[in-house]
Amino acid sequence: MKPEHKRLAAAGAAVALAATTFAVGAWSANAGQSGHGREIDLQLLAINDFHGHVEASSGDTYPVDGVNVPAGGAEYLAAHLEQAREGERYSTTVAAGDLIGASPFMSAIFDDEPAIESLNAMGVEVSSVGNHEFDAGFPELNRIIEGDEDFEGADFPYLGANVVDEATGKTVLDPYWVKDFGRGVKVGFIGMTLEGTGDIVSKSGIEGLEFLDEVETANNYAKELKRKGVNSIVVLLHEGGVPVAGDTGHECESLDGSGVGMSGPIVDIAETMTPLVDILVTGHTHQEYVCSVPDPAGNPRMVTSASSYGRVFTQIDATYDRRTKDIVRSSVNGSNTVVTRDVDLDAFESDDAQSDIIAEYGPAAEEAGGRLVGYIAEDIKRGQTRAEEFPLGSLIADAQLWNTADADTGGAEIALMNPGGVRDDLLLEEGVTGEVSYREVFDVQPFNNYVVTLDMTGAQLLKALQQQLPIPGGRTTTLFLQVSEGFTYTWDKTRTGTDQIVADSLMLNGQPIVADQTYRVTTNSFLAEGGDSFTAFTEGTNTLFGELDVDAFEDYIAELGTAAAPLQAPELGRVTVIS
Repeated sequence: MKPEHKRLAAAGAAVALAATTFAVGAWSANAGQSGHGREIDLQLLAINDFHGHVEASSGDTYPVDGVNVPAGGAEYLAAHLEQAREGERYSTTVAAGDLIGASPFMSAIFDDEPAIESLNAMGVEVSSVGNHEFDAGFPELNRIIEGDEDFEGADFPYLGANVVDEATGKTVLDPYWVKDFGRGVKVGFIGMTLEGTGDIVSKSGIEGLEFLDEVETANNYAKELKRKGVNSIVVLLHEGGVPVAGDTGHECESLDGSGVGMSGPIVDIAETMTPLVDILVTGHTHQEYVCSVPDPAGNPRMVTSASSYGRVFTQIDATYDRRTKDIVRSSVNGSNTVVTRDVDLDAFESDDAQSDIIAEYGPAAEEAGGRLVGYIAEDIKRGQTRAEEFPLGSLIADAQLWNTADADTGGAEIALMNPGGVRDDLLLEEGVTGEVSYREVFDVQPFNNYVVTLDMTGAQLLKALQQQLPIPGGRTTTLFLQVSEGFTYTWDKTRTGTDQIVADSLMLNGQPIVADQTYRVTTNSFLAEGGDSFTAFTEGTNTLFGELDVDAFEDYIAELGTAAAPLQAPELGRVTVIS
């Protein structure tokens, strides 16, 4: 599909905004001038982790004054951005990756072409790649960027300064892009994904690629930009942090008021990245913050993130000195704004293109996704975090075991599911109580991984469970594998290190797991390839690929979730957790 869309000039309108504002330093004396003198007013509008959320969803909310309000949707995001741009001559809209991938049904079913068309229409001018840009492999990412005979591709450059060909060491994507505003005003943007991308995407899609250190990469390209006379530099980085309540030595603001400090990978990156970089726009953690983190020279530097799904956007205002050709660091001012839906869309023109995209793709997606699959008796949900057992994860593990238990489909005895692969809840809906559509099933598992069954020894199975804990020199977070019925063990958090996974507690249908005995284990192709640093699965042998995981889940619900006997949420407790 190739609907024609146009970019429209901003029109003035009053919009009710919920925002938090933070300044790195005091405004410079000449800030706010018209732009005809030495100093120019710059505006950067930024989003991250859009994940193809083109349609306004009832599930997309954001807290405002302690109340969760509907937020996001491309029509509303476009309207908010249009209002923010009003009267701003030197404005650009940028992004920090994961604009596609793990998307809702309407975008995912059309290979995220609707998301790219939406971002084109709302005026995104540059983005870094994120890990989810590689979900379908690098060749597909290239198609998304370049387009094909039926799809025009991205109007904006996707940057990947730290994504290189292993054989040549050369970048496979543009490392940076320079926005020339005219009148000598230039800003360079370096785009990167997190160094750990190779550990959290399917290996088959990134074969031959290497993901380099973020700081070293930014430092190198900042020097290159400076040699070219571009002194004003912004890094778009798909890596982030988490706002925390305690004082960490950083000045932070968040919309809910809870974050005054910051933790996470972005802290060390921001503290060590060259002072040539003026601003860091980040993502990946789906958090919302505007922070000041000192650079290596001890000067404050703004680091921002705008939550996820188009529910928040960041506005950064700064003064550009035409004599030094650089941003006046003390002038940088940042704010995050909730993309509320209490706006009059008729007052804007930029949302019209978004409405056209939804009208173009929506009916076909509705028809494909509206097929009745089965029935549930109650809400079956994900956890609050990825570090806990949750009912929907157990249900998916059960479905994968059921799908591969027969000898001719795998002979599986155990199934394990990664928590990050569960992307939505199964919820009862008023008026169609208990009905589960194909769209809902797809939204739960949108990655199109395959179900994979392989031989693992008891020792390898224990190793996989131990890799749920943070990996020294690797993943810093805990990921709780969801397990199928009949498999149990104890996680003793009073112990240290990998001893937390009690080795002699592993049981299959009440019988101890034996270290040197072989078991048939089912998982998805992402984990089978060592995704999320679960390298123990790559040691498995006698591998058998089955159908797509979403199809396996659909078959299970259709067979076992009938109108007469709808599916119940599995009870928790397959893993005994000692705190």
